[in-house]
Amino acid sequence: MKILNSKTADKVVRPERIIQFGEGNFLRAFVDWIISNMNEKTDFNSSVVVVQPIEKGMVDALNAQDCLYHVNLQGLNNGEVVNSFRMIDVISRAMNPYSHFNDFIALAEQPEMRFVISNTTEAGINFDPSCKLDDAPASSYPGKLTQLLYHRFKHFNGDVSKGLIIFPCELIFLNGHKLKETIYQYIDLWNLGQEFKKWFETACGVYATLVDRIVPGFPRKEIDNIKAQLDYDDNLVVQGEAFHLWVIEAPESVADEFPANKAGLNVLFVPSEEPYHERKVTLLNGPHTVLSPVAFLSGVNIVRDACQHEVIGKYIHRVMFDELMETLNLPKDELVKFAEAVLERFNNPFVDHQVTSIMLNSFPKYATRDLPGVKEYLKRKGRLPEGLVLGLAAILVYYKGGKRSDGTDIVPNDAPEIMTLLTKLWNEGSVENLVKTVLATDSIWGEDLNAVPGLTERVSYYINCIENKGMLQTVKELID
Repeated sequence: MKILNSKTADKVVRPERIIQFGEGNFLRAFVDWIISNMNEKTDFNSSVVVVQPIEKGMVDALNAQDCLYHVNLQGLNNGEVVNSFRMIDVISRAMNPYSHFNDFIALAEQPEMRFVISNTTEAGINFDPSCKLDDAPASSYPGKLTQLLYHRFKHFNGDVSKGLIIFPCELIFLNGHKLKETIYQYIDLWNLGQEFKKWFETACGVYATLVDRIVPGFPRKEIDNIKAQLDYDDNLVVQGEAFHLWVIEAPESVADEFPANKAGLNVLFVPSEEPYHERKVTLLNGPHTVLSPVAFLSGVNIVRDACQHEVIGKYIHRVMFDELMETLNLPKDELVKFAEAVLERFNNPFVDHQVTSIMLNSFPKYATRDLPGVKEYLKRKGRLPEGLVLGLAAILVYYKGGKRSDGTDIVPNDAPEIMTLLTKLWNEGSVENLVKTVLATDSIWGEDLNAVPGLTERVSYYINCIENKGMLQTVKELID
């Protein structure tokens, strides 16, 4: 078995045009994989300099392998099983700005540098007023980025052709908007001046993005077999699902410079990210939230098995295609294609996704993922979406706790005040009072859901059905 480095594997030298804040599994299995495909299939011809956003990280491990590693994609693609490996060679070097600050700031002086990409976790885009311009480096990611941009502005004397295109990939809705606002806060805090602010506004672009690929990460259990298969001692293998989607809220001029869509990749440049964010939350997260209690209380433990179940599978299809899809505004063919891809992801033969892992904090999840669909469906159709209503009833029954019919423990997990309330209400024994009280709890919903026409009655009806007939029979009667 060979050591993995540039002596034992081909590594093409390309111009450094991308600064990447973050060296974790997601960026390496998503963005760097995309760039690898772009280099192969277009004339993009770019390499990435990785900057470790916090003091402790993985850059030493990356540099030990000359920043080479493999991505292992697993899943289904148009019904075909995928289990592929790709060596990623796009990272030229990786640096720690806490120990090599001068090397970090010198990146701003490279004339060919054009893009900044980041994934510094949801907490990474934050304003820390304790950061100073002369920190080496600033502690926050936006602070580091502002330092870099300001140095570039000064080094090139405000040349508007030396601006940077910035793609944040943090899992925050309208992440680009938040990052831009935070940079403005640092410009004001550090008194960087109107000329720099104008250069930032006119020469640079900060674009909101939506990223989507499940990345389990390092395949610890399978790594010995994978190394033997690759014939490389690769300690940075990262596994991801076959599906990928990157939605970038940017004009066509940006797409021309970053031609991922020309490489046959699922990268969309759109006027607004919002409908795609809504689509993902509605058609992926929404079904997850309701299928989980329905499946579990029917004796099904794995998402894939739920999709393939004779009864639960039809319920999932109804919720996705007949109810939630009807509440969205994108073209129907786009929505159907996306929903079919979601079902393939749910059916991934390589991932045993436990439905109980989705059940954590089900009420806030239902409030953000499914409740908007309930209201919009009612508005458009004049009736409630029965599958989504049953899902809410199933959550309430799941939160009763106790044991499933086969003896499996039911262990709900939510905020203590929610758990205390549900325990008290179930102990009192009145389903009608339970439903009315929960639907009226402002701290969960931000409103009194008893005002939604028919909702209180239908949730109570389904709880009584589940309690008297069992979950599976209740679902059968709904889909028949």
